Amino acid sequence: MLYLKLSFLTLSLILSQGTFAHSDEYLDTQTAPHGGQLRMAGIRHYELVVKTNEITVYLTDHAGTKIPSNGATGTATVLSGKSKAAVKLAPAGDNVMKGAGKFGLAPDMKVVVSVAMPGQAADQARFTPLQKSKPEGK
Repeated sequence: MLYLKLSFLTLSLILSQGTFAHSDEYLDTQTAPHGGQLRMAGIRHYELVVKTNEITVYLTDHAGTKIPSNGATGTATVLSGKSKAAVKLAPAGDNVMKGAGKFGLAPDMKVVVSVAMPGQAADQARFTPLQKSKPEGK
């Protein structure tokens, strides 16, 4: 019985570490392959790269393996101050979703990305691309 309790405790600790490892704070400590900001979106990672009037989202799994964007649909909602822009995202090769809209870059901007893979419900991620999360305790 003691062995079973210890096994359960060990499994719980391992699983909780995996959950923590993908927090926004943790992902902000990682170097994104394309210089963007990383976030969890369901079982995937999204990397958001923003330029004036352009949104690019890279889709990968937890190990960084590319997830093909063929047949996926998506949107990005860009919020900055009192302005709001909706950007339609479309597959743009390999693991890329891309779209263009009318918005500028601002330090307070927030972007909500929603991507639906073929035959699946959409997963969302929230980004603050021009600011990083503050490390815990600071």
